[in-house]
Amino acid sequence: MNFDSSEEQRLLAASIERFLTRDYSFEARRRIVASPDGYSRDAWKTLANLGLPALAVAADFGGLGGSARDLAGVMEAMGHALIVEPFLATVVAARIIATAASADQRQALLPPIAAGELIAAFAHTEEGARYHIAHVATRARRTSDGFVIDGDKRVVLHAPCSHWLVVSARLDGADADIDGIALFVVKADTPGISLAAYRTLDELPAADIALADVRVPADAKLGEASSALSAIEDAADYATALVCAEAVGAIQYANEATLEYLKNRRQFGVPIGSFQALQHRMVDMAIEYEQAKSMANLACAAVDREGDPVGRKRIVSAAKVRIADACRRVSQESIQLHGGMGMSDELKISHTFRRLTMIAQQFGDADHHLERFAHLSAHP
Repeated sequence: MNFDSSEEQRLLAASIERFLTRDYSFEARRRIVASPDGYSRDAWKTLANLGLPALAVAADFGGLGGSARDLAGVMEAMGHALIVEPFLATVVAARIIATAASADQRQALLPPIAAGELIAAFAHTEEGARYHIAHVATRARRTSDGFVIDGDKRVVLHAPCSHWLVVSARLDGADADIDGIALFVVKADTPGISLAAYRTLDELPAADIALADVRVPADAKLGEASSALSAIEDAADYATALVCAEAVGAIQYANEATLEYLKNRRQFGVPIGSFQALQHRMVDMAIEYEQAKSMANLACAAVDREGDPVGRKRIVSAAKVRIADACRRVSQESIQLHGGMGMSDELKISHTFRRLTMIAQQFGDADHHLERFAHLSAHP
């Protein structure tokens, strides 16, 4: 399989890198993180002007019709710069809408997402669910004019800055049943929704969401199917492939920063990078980067391929297992090779360590994906 970037992908990546180099330095990021919003509206507007949200939306709805492979270079650049803007949350919500919504719903929601005017987040994770994707205890009951939703969602990334939420809720069945799940698009300021906002370990805005007697119209339900599990699984694999690509960018920065430090830090009158033992460790980190990049590209290609959900799940899980391991090894090695100062807040490498640690857990850790891979291999 050819993973070389096309000319269009290289040009897009170059334009993003120019913006990040010029306007998104580490010091600028620190100011953004310290702001009340936790993200920059100006940076988000620039990302929209570059066409990044549009890349994840089909051309029929004002987008550019990009694939996950097209987005891989974008996510690498964002991982390198540690972007905190709500790009991933919004494109994952757009994926669900494109997959599960009716034509009228897609026409209403996708064009403003493509234009960068609508920020959205997927509210799915619940307490006690762990990584069991079908575990949905939030309930939706029908009324004469729509639905009433009650329940709680946990660690919804970028919920505090979202205009709309895509909410999973159960119409019937037990909490872990694979059937009976529905998806709803709900305005974030709908009465009955309350957010407990906070920052995650890697400084992203997030919130726990309580939905108490939240009333939505009938057309808030996405599509007509009684169960939305397949759309949720597709979105989860899509998101996993994209964070794998983001990890590649973060790993690349960790390697670059560590190599630069080894060249400049002197001990016994020579750069510590001249010590053969440390050179061997840097070589291992470089190998981790190359393997992670290949697996991320493979995962993105798998989610782009239609008609083979089992194959998609197996490849995405294999990629996440390998990249979660690379995140752990590279992040820990980069800190150890920097010494104690590697954990100081003033150095970007400490923030990269946090992001790589979170990526290793996000959308399923290595143990979860290894178990899923084994199950799918034994029961295809």
